Amino acid sequence: MAERATPPPRSRPPRPSTRRPPPPPKRKLTGGKVFVTMLSVLVLVATGYYSNLADSFTDGLSTADVISGSGEKPADGAVDILMVGMDSRTDAQGNPLSKEQLAMLNAGKADGEINTDTLIMIRIPNDGGKAVGISLPRDSYVDIPNHGKHKINSAYGRAKLEARAKLQKQGVQGRDLDVKSNLDGAKSLIATVEKLTGAKIDHYAEVNLLGFYDITNAIGGIDVCLNKAVKDSFSGANFPAGRQNLQGTAALAFVRQRHGLPNGDIDRIARQQVFMSGMAKKILSKDLLVPGSETLGKLQDAIKKSVVLDPGWDIMRFAQQMMGFTGGNVSFQTIPIVTIDLSTPNDGSAVGVDPVAVRKFVQGVITPGGPPSTGATSPGTSTTDGTSAPKPTVNVLNGSGRDGLAGDVSDVLAGQGFKPGTTGNAAARQKTVVRHAKGDKAAGEAVAQALEGEFAVEEDANLTKGKVTVILGKDYQQSGERLAADPLLTLNGLAQEPQPACIN
Repeated sequence: MAERATPPPRSRPPRPSTRRPPPPPKRKLTGGKVFVTMLSVLVLVATGYYSNLADSFTDGLSTADVISGSGEKPADGAVDILMVGMDSRTDAQGNPLSKEQLAMLNAGKADGEINTDTLIMIRIPNDGGKAVGISLPRDSYVDIPNHGKHKINSAYGRAKLEARAKLQKQGVQGRDLDVKSNLDGAKSLIATVEKLTGAKIDHYAEVNLLGFYDITNAIGGIDVCLNKAVKDSFSGANFPAGRQNLQGTAALAFVRQRHGLPNGDIDRIARQQVFMSGMAKKILSKDLLVPGSETLGKLQDAIKKSVVLDPGWDIMRFAQQMMGFTGGNVSFQTIPIVTIDLSTPNDGSAVGVDPVAVRKFVQGVITPGGPPSTGATSPGTSTTDGTSAPKPTVNVLNGSGRDGLAGDVSDVLAGQGFKPGTTGNAAARQKTVVRHAKGDKAAGEAVAQALEGEFAVEEDANLTKGKVTVILGKDYQQSGERLAADPLLTLNGLAQEPQPACIN
């Protein structure tokens, strides 16, 4: 496998942004690139599955040895993968993109910054359960080990440039200088994500700018639907309202746009999740991936130009796990957000997040039924002497009209220590309600607090003490969805409706 190099950036710390700056023409917005990573992994899986070419296919892929063997491993053998969209003007082998390619991609001019503009953590369970993708907004204001608090998308660049300066003093130069400093950048990013989420990253996948363009062209685009027409000169997005098929430059513009959207980067994340879901569905189609076909060949070429993986990744084992998710067991969520307009000392306007709430959320999502993560607290009931009472069993009924929501909420509550009860559907309703047995109001209030919403808590004569029923209404928003586009989306990976839901 080939090692990776990138053209030398200017040796200066990443430039802090100013508060709500007017972006220059052709401002680079690269959020959609991480889809190529996820899609490329799926292609690797499908290639190995259909044509048994895994060895020859992985020959030529670029690698980065950035995964530490230390840290606690999930008891269930699950795998946590960090998917990264890099703000890079090279292919995976370090070859600079041509002026013609950059113009085609509406990439504009490089400004010396090295940012990871899209971050998605994927947990692949080992027991056939649901795979979960968790989006981390690129402007999240977090603690970067050894660098203090900054936007998470600068973690890679800060560490890379610091390492580059040290290596230059040691006489390291040329390709070796970039390869070694790139490793420091990726390691810093992984450490930052692990600190924020409480998860242990097992594998790392990084993608460059060009691959997304090539892959969407190769598969014939993805169908999307917009609530309203949009026109944005910064990303190049210019689309009518309604359903449409997007590929190449248009697909890039769709997943890049954040200016002119009601919730900025949060709406962009919703677009990314919808587009990723559609790409995953299409790329695993047996009709599309015919062994020896021109389409499969184009996909393989695009992946080799666009993807960097850690060398310890057993692609064939991963293939066996992933092929079980084609029935719809993939969902996408976003970490809880405090504000989308946090004023910072040096980094301009950022996305505010609460690390304790993020770890609690991630623990509940990726380890249903497990204990809350270290440092996180979850609400509970108390006895008259002040000691903690056992948490109740919680039944969850879905009256929201969103498929799969009862199971998702039950998993999150189980992750906070509540005992999972039954799940099912209820008559459609507008408001979410939490019901408890007579004399057991504290149990109902504990569940309502865990759901992090202003929900009614009512007595139900049909319930016995220690049992609570949650009936979800259309008003219910999962943690991490609260600032998402309206209408809110519950994404279920490959189990999509034939026509995609409309979004902002």
